[in-house]
Amino acid sequence: MISASAVKELRERTGAAMMACKKALTEANGDAEKAIEILREKGLAAAAKKAGRIASEGLVLAYVDESSKSGAVAEVNCETDFVSENESFKLLAKNVAKMAALSNAKDVNELLEQKYIEDESVTLKEFVTNLISKLGENINVRRFTKFSAENGLVESYVHAGGKIGVLVKLNSDKVVPEVSTLAKDICMQIAAANPLFLDETSVDHEALDKEREIYRVQALNEGKPEKIVEKMVEGRIKKYLKEVCLVDQLWVKDSELTISKLVDKVAKEVGAKITIADFVRFERGEGIEKKEENFAEEVQRQMQQNK
Repeated sequence: MISASAVKELRERTGAAMMACKKALTEANGDAEKAIEILREKGLAAAAKKAGRIASEGLVLAYVDESSKSGAVAEVNCETDFVSENESFKLLAKNVAKMAALSNAKDVNELLEQKYIEDESVTLKEFVTNLISKLGENINVRRFTKFSAENGLVESYVHAGGKIGVLVKLNSDKVVPEVSTLAKDICMQIAAANPLFLDETSVDHEALDKEREIYRVQALNEGKPEKIVEKMVEGRIKKYLKEVCLVDQLWVKDSELTISKLVDKVAKEVGAKITIADFVRFERGEGIEKKEENFAEEVQRQMQQNK
């Protein structure tokens, strides 16, 4: 007896139709791996064939609700920029960001088990599997981050049509247009300048020690005397912190102001207490090892397979 749960799991893994999955499991005496082989032989396991491919293209999109109190930024990957331009894929990425913002999911695995926002008869995971079969490429819901603001607001910015996505949370005892504009400016700053940390207190000490050692070796290699090396190192560390800490960066729209001074300026103008509570910046494909294909070798492989 083949259970409904076994059929459902095979369908999620392969993207094949429910009846095809049931027949394959029956033929394989309930062995899921053998059933996948049977579906592959019949050309029905489209998703299973593509699940191992590297997906480093795609979209980074964001969603903020109408109240500006909750928002999320999410990355959904595919294999080629051709598929990333497909309207079905674009809608999926848009809905993933919206689901991340509005659901209680804490991570991608939990999000994938949520009912899909466009079709509640399937989970997000099932919808992705079906879309893999339809579009012929691996698709991966890679990551998301969401913020909620009780006192303040959440703002987002998406750059270059989905290459970079930014989400910012501001704490403020007044939410007025000037504060919203400030949040948008900070989002654009983060997209352009790519800060690694909010301020010095949030800097990773291990990363800082690594930078300090690099600067020390550089100074010694330059032939600097030991007695002044430490002063040089600390000077370079200060410069490094100004480059990687958001609040210390020079504002891209006005280099006379740092981001912290910009925040103070707006706070004074509107009579509010404003602080940057958190931010996140996603860049499409960052950290994913992209597969380099030799075109001639790829053609040769295809010719061999077609013989």
